[in-house]
Amino acid sequence: MHLFGLAGRALVLLVLGAGLAVGLYGLHLDKVVRAKFEGKRWALPARVYARPLEIYTGRSLSVAELEGELDRLGFRDDPQLARPGCYHIENEVAAIRTRPFRFWDGFEPERYLRVDLSGGVVKDVVDGGDATPLSLVRLDPALIASIYPTHNEDRILLSREQLPPRLVKTLLAVEDRKYYQHHGVDLKGILRAAYENARAGRTVQGASTLTQQLVKNFYLTQERTLKRKLNEAYMAVLLDWRYDKDEILTAYANEVYLGQDGDRAIHGFGLASRFYFDRDLDELDIPQTAMLVGVLKGPSELNPRRNPERVLQRRNLVINLMAHHRIISVADADQARQAPLGLVDGGARPSGEYPAFIDLVRRQLRRDYREEDLRSEGLRIFTTLDPLIQAHVALAVQERLPQLDSSRRLPLGTLETAAVVTSVAHGEVLAVVGARDSGYPGFNRALDAVRPIGSLIKPVIYLKALSQPGRYSLVTPIPDRSVNLRVGGKLWRPKNYDHRVHGNVPLYRALVKSYNLATVNLGLQLGVDQVAELLQQLGAVREIDRVPAMLLGSVSLPPVEVAQVYQTIAAGGFRAPLRAIREVLDASGRPLNRYPLAVESVVAAEAAYLVQWAMRRVVTQGTATWLNGRLPSGLTVAGKTGTTNDMRDSWFAGFSADKVVVVWVGRDDNKPMRLSGSTGALRLWGDIMAGIDSQPLQDMLPEGVVASGVCGRAVPYIDGYGGSTCSRGPGPAAAAGGSSRKSSAPAAPVVAQKRPHSEQPRERPAPKPRDERPQRQPSPFLSEFYGN
Repeated sequence: MHLFGLAGRALVLLVLGAGLAVGLYGLHLDKVVRAKFEGKRWALPARVYARPLEIYTGRSLSVAELEGELDRLGFRDDPQLARPGCYHIENEVAAIRTRPFRFWDGFEPERYLRVDLSGGVVKDVVDGGDATPLSLVRLDPALIASIYPTHNEDRILLSREQLPPRLVKTLLAVEDRKYYQHHGVDLKGILRAAYENARAGRTVQGASTLTQQLVKNFYLTQERTLKRKLNEAYMAVLLDWRYDKDEILTAYANEVYLGQDGDRAIHGFGLASRFYFDRDLDELDIPQTAMLVGVLKGPSELNPRRNPERVLQRRNLVINLMAHHRIISVADADQARQAPLGLVDGGARPSGEYPAFIDLVRRQLRRDYREEDLRSEGLRIFTTLDPLIQAHVALAVQERLPQLDSSRRLPLGTLETAAVVTSVAHGEVLAVVGARDSGYPGFNRALDAVRPIGSLIKPVIYLKALSQPGRYSLVTPIPDRSVNLRVGGKLWRPKNYDHRVHGNVPLYRALVKSYNLATVNLGLQLGVDQVAELLQQLGAVREIDRVPAMLLGSVSLPPVEVAQVYQTIAAGGFRAPLRAIREVLDASGRPLNRYPLAVESVVAAEAAYLVQWAMRRVVTQGTATWLNGRLPSGLTVAGKTGTTNDMRDSWFAGFSADKVVVVWVGRDDNKPMRLSGSTGALRLWGDIMAGIDSQPLQDMLPEGVVASGVCGRAVPYIDGYGGSTCSRGPGPAAAAGGSSRKSSAPAAPVVAQKRPHSEQPRERPAPKPRDERPQRQPSPFLSEFYGN
């Protein structure tokens, strides 16, 4: 008896000890459960958006362009406009039901719109309900990239209210019919599964509840051990005890693994709906809902793109269950089983079609934000990308590059290219192409191809001269004569492209005709160091080898730095650092370190205008006359061709009143291609500029510049420095605007603005134009994000 009593007490102590251990372990697990479930559950990727399409009366916008934009946004053609994100177009009149969206500067509500696009221009924008005229409407911006957290998972978070009832009912019918009855673990289900598996001699039925599946995905590893299974059950009970069923269900719907896109894991029904069907979750029909639920059983084996037949069988089984549980009718089930899988390629892809632009965004973000915030804080990044312009540049590259290959009998695909489009007024980067295959995320030539710029340097030299109006004007005679210099023990003897010497020529004509000898003589008069310093003030950030050959473009720059230089010239001498980011919001909608527009005056506006005047004549009389037959009538532009030794690089850089475009064409192996700036890059530049909405340069003279007859022609000069002498060489060609005149217009090109442009930020409730008066602030050092 005594022994029995001792054994009994020992057993009681053992049970109590075991219970205490289990209880303490439960406290530990409860702490683990609460720490993650109540804290930050997911490291969210930053979402990167393009600029929103702004619709206003007078804007150039074709039906095809609008349809392309709506397609990028995932809008559906629906004459009934049954839900937000629908449109219908008849006879150049678009009916649109927009989606609500919160921008950095306010909330854009859902609207019914009627837009008249007659003749490729917005004639009228009215409210589709009461016909109230609308001055300006923004569509929601296109999502163009996601910057991932460390583990490369992606998801679109949904609330319980955003989970469609049909999806929830189907999920519970297939995965956990007793979800709202059990307490995290279904004991009857475990016994039933054990019995069925024993009868079959293999695993034919599982017993994990949704809560257990969430615990496994959320907290535990995928190892198959008894310890892991016991932890899973224990934590499921604790989770069910601590939290509401709907909260657990919502977490499951956002966490569940549903597929793989390269090295990116697809988590949650919200992203899976976009990835497989390019639709929002609440837009899915019966067969699409059934497929998503069916894939849950094994996303690797049930990969719809690799194993469509197996997925089709599994989907139809789920449809049968939906009918059995009366989620849908038998007739609906019969119809749904006949539907194809309906997969859409490219849905929810992280970098979309814009890898070169996203590369620039990443570099600017690294300059301004902490790495850990960018990768895990769910930022919303609003960029300057204009999808309409980007699409047109990509199309122009796709069509022109094969023609250039064949024109020089090169194998198809030999030539490569890069293009950058920016706004004149604010330096916003509107489009970037880094390769002939603009969607390929490889070497980004727009940012990293550092190539000699050739004659693109020449406007800088002439700008330096015209900044000294006491010495130089547009008609100052410049000697175009032989140069013989000993540099580093070697004799340097540059030649003109036509191998001729032209004697004294007016300064502007030397630039228009791109005379090498006149340019070198002028540059030597000014001083090589002075020209190099101006080039860097205009926007070049690399070290420049200050030798005489620099005067003919031996300096090497990537296209994006060339764009910065020419943007400064186009803006009348005001350098606005190129920017790809307009605003960044944190997960709570608060702005982070608003990216400012810092503008600095680096050259006299009057001198910049005179160089623009000469560069316009490069197009009408000089090396870029091919554009006269390519551009629309009335689109006045300015620019400069560039060609390097042995025709290894072909450049054209130019601008209208509101756009700067820089194009490079060449070979990655740096071999000659027999294309000059005029026969190569100029052709692609013309294709781009001909297809984008752009304003012409105006003839009105800015403050401080007047024009008077010189040798029978009207040539502008800086007021107070008249009396220019006509050279003995060829006289100046006719200039636009015959008589002397003076106005109070700004020195920057005059833009015929019709309505607020997308690059102009708007304040609520009515859009207001940005104050464009330059602020004399230091320009940020850009080499950090342009790379080497």
